[in-house]
Amino acid sequence: MINKQSRNEVRKRRHRRVRRKVSGTAARPRLNVFRSSRHIYAQIIDDQNGRTVVAASSLDSGLKEETAQGATREAAKKVGAALARRALDKGVREVVFDRGGYIFHGRVKALADGAREQGLIF
Repeated sequence: MINKQSRNEVRKRRHRRVRRKVSGTAARPRLNVFRSSRHIYAQIIDDQNGRTVVAASSLDSGLKEETAQGATREAAKKVGAALARRALDKGVREVVFDRGGYIFHGRVKALADGAREQGLIF
């Protein structure tokens, strides 16, 4: 019998493998990305203290009104920019990028580009 895994199970395995190496500290927290079929979410996490420093998603009130859909590259770029602005306000300039097991392409790359354009370093 062949064990056929779903795409999400494969992504979760990949994410666990990446998370063994990538961890956020107070000086350089982790920028985590999660994307669903309708929206994209990002948060900056301090793993040592176990707390989320800042978060942004395509569901945020200001971003939701700007874009017609939350599952586009344009929306992802705006989420990345909003996250970077909030992080800089909290004093976070450098982060470690955690792509969440997704391929660095499309919406995930657009989010990273939006964050970099606003001054976040990773």
